[in-house]
Amino acid sequence: MSDLGDFTDFEGDSEAESSSQSTDASAAGEAQTRTQTASSDSAADTDAADGVRDEVSFESYDVSPAGEDRGIGAVSVSQGLRVAEDGDDTTLRAFVTTGNRDDVRLGKYLLVPYPDDELLFCRITALEYAQEFQTDDATEIHARRAMRRQGFEERDYKFVASLDPVAVLFEDSGTGSVSESRTPSGDGTELKRRMVDRVPKPGAVVAEATDPEQIKTGLKIPAEGVFLGHLSVGGEKVRTAAEPPTIDYRLKDDYADGDPLVFRHTLVAGGTGSGKTHASKNLLRQLLDADRTYEMDDGRDARMAVVQFDPQDEYAQMHDDNPAMTESVTRRYEREGVAHGGHDDTLCLVPKEDGVPYGGDNHRAEQLAFTIPFSMARDRPWLVAGSSLNENQFPALKELLRRFFRQYGDEGTYREFLTFLDDPALKEELHEAGRVHEATYDAVKRRVRGVPNGVFDQSARPITELDHELVRPGGLTVVPTYHLSTSRAKEMFVLAVSSMLIDDKLSNAPDSQRIKETPLVLGMDEAHNFLADADNVQARKVVSKFTEAAKQGRKERLGLFLITQDPQDVAEPVFKQVNTKLVLNLGDEDAIVATGPVPGSTSCRA
Repeated sequence: MSDLGDFTDFEGDSEAESSSQSTDASAAGEAQTRTQTASSDSAADTDAADGVRDEVSFESYDVSPAGEDRGIGAVSVSQGLRVAEDGDDTTLRAFVTTGNRDDVRLGKYLLVPYPDDELLFCRITALEYAQEFQTDDATEIHARRAMRRQGFEERDYKFVASLDPVAVLFEDSGTGSVSESRTPSGDGTELKRRMVDRVPKPGAVVAEATDPEQIKTGLKIPAEGVFLGHLSVGGEKVRTAAEPPTIDYRLKDDYADGDPLVFRHTLVAGGTGSGKTHASKNLLRQLLDADRTYEMDDGRDARMAVVQFDPQDEYAQMHDDNPAMTESVTRRYEREGVAHGGHDDTLCLVPKEDGVPYGGDNHRAEQLAFTIPFSMARDRPWLVAGSSLNENQFPALKELLRRFFRQYGDEGTYREFLTFLDDPALKEELHEAGRVHEATYDAVKRRVRGVPNGVFDQSARPITELDHELVRPGGLTVVPTYHLSTSRAKEMFVLAVSSMLIDDKLSNAPDSQRIKETPLVLGMDEAHNFLADADNVQARKVVSKFTEAAKQGRKERLGLFLITQDPQDVAEPVFKQVNTKLVLNLGDEDAIVATGPVPGSTSCRA
């Protein structure tokens, strides 16, 4: 290494610099010469290449993917693939491709094929986006970019649907296989369903269910039965490739697997404005259709009769045609076998209360007034029990009624019975004989006078003489109660009519063979007002009668049809006998809990 002294002498710098500049100029000249030569060589090579292309051609290939996409995506295993008896342990997810994402909705029905041609019928229960690439997009930079960006790149994200397996669908040409439901196919085989007992393969193609036969089998919707409406998801009707494109939702109405559901009792529950009355009218119209009959024990096929208690005077309107019905809608209903239009055989059977008129201006159905004859109290003493009677008072009332009808006969009236009780000699006689204590006698007398005035024995035909008008095969009888003055009066009329129907239906020695021999639906709107637990005799007896009908009516072809916005208020002995629940739109938490679990969000729209 040189020391600093080596750099102190610069005497030869000018000469060295001149020599250096000369050398650089020479090198630059050589470089320019080499560049020109290279350019000439490149031009020559280009000409040669053009000559080769003129003589040789290359074959082109199609780079588009083979085949066509089918379905909406495929089963994914990135987060597991599991089917379990407990739905919470099931993990079944499908990746949805970019072009199909806009059409996927919660509640839609999907099919996942197995290798042996069986199908897993599923329902979408959740939809979610997930990141395709692991990045933190909760940053200022990402947010500002998104605010300036006009579009959204679907392919930058995963779109995953969580599926709820509903049933396994399979075809069977034999009769020995056990399944939950079946729908005949055109090729002689039957499409059946069974519980989900196998897991689909990873990567299996997921497709939307569009075949009505597959959807109805998967959901256990009968092919035939009472029309309720059209299957819908999220408020939109399910559309298929068939004609008609809608799927009719029906109630089982045959005896193949037991009694028709209508005889196992129905509850329609919905909040105010949910359309429960409208839906109930449509369902009752189907039950009254001329082509619908029910087999009786004696082998006859008889049409249904409906008796409907109506607290809002709405059901008599079923007599009138809907002026808004168009010809195209009429033809569509006829093609689908749906009863529509006004029901001509509609009778408005009006309870007659003294001094209380009935309007009935909102319908054109025939009106017929009726009264409760006091003679009904002979076998139904609770009709004149103004309030609760204890274990001593009720036998006393029965004794007094027995003596009264023995003296006056069936023509005896309520006013005559009050006069009969005012006889002091009778009171003394019964007390001295030890049959009715005088204090008990006075208590019974007070309670009998507590019955609403103007209910018994009015200027109208007795209900006991109107059994053929009350129950008519194929006929709708509406009993309006909105015009009556008090809730006690309403309970009296409902109790009198319902007890007459239920007693004759369940009796081995009925007073009316017409009632006994006719299939009957006993309907009640605002059932929570009549079938709630109460503290008076009439209200408790209404509950008791409907409980009896609910327990024994099925075998006698008697079905209850209850409509309410407060199902939690319906007495439990009646409520727990109901097999079919049509839940519309309930907002109250207690009402939702009372109806019990409602699987999925499938609905039907009339």
